[in-house]
Amino acid sequence: MFTGIIENLGIVTNLQTELDNLHVTIKSDLASELKIDQSVAHNGVCLTVVNINNDTYTVTAIKETLDKTNLKSLKVNDLVNLERAMKLGDRLDGHIVQGHVDQTAKCINIEETSGSWLFTFSYNQDLNNITIEKGSITVNGTSLTVVNSKRNEFSVAIIPYTYQHTNFKHFKIGDEINLEFDVLGKYVKRLLEFNIN
Repeated sequence: MFTGIIENLGIVTNLQTELDNLHVTIKSDLASELKIDQSVAHNGVCLTVVNINNDTYTVTAIKETLDKTNLKSLKVNDLVNLERAMKLGDRLDGHIVQGHVDQTAKCINIEETSGSWLFTFSYNQDLNNITIEKGSITVNGTSLTVVNSKRNEFSVAIIPYTYQHTNFKHFKIGDEINLEFDVLGKYVKRLLEFNIN
């Protein structure tokens, strides 16, 4: 379980394919605090630490994960948003994030405003995920508030702190990003589907 509050930016230092799996090695200030078998969110994707070596650690993404996320597009030197799992008793500063990406989206507009940035994303509506105005959304692991909610697109406003401390500052129009929709909204939607059928 995560909160969507990014702790650190990691740098991809190595990518190794083994059968359908991708082993990703990350350089991060967090590496010395991690342990084998610990969960860490990478651009919002919960992955298990399988190796630690000084200031780097390795996680493995399986085919299911690669098919549904932007991790398949990682390159050496890419920056990745990192968050360790919540500790019980800590404040929940973002929202409840599972680290299970629902689908990817494309960045379709970036607008610099007076003191902030407005990013707009479009996603495949056929997967029946929804956003609501002022609801929660996780973009590349970052807990954000939805603005301009539409059937298959939405925007988020990014403050300077978030811009500087996440990989948002490297987004370009056309980039693929990971989305995790609000878990409470997903349960309500599923319950309504059962009631209709």
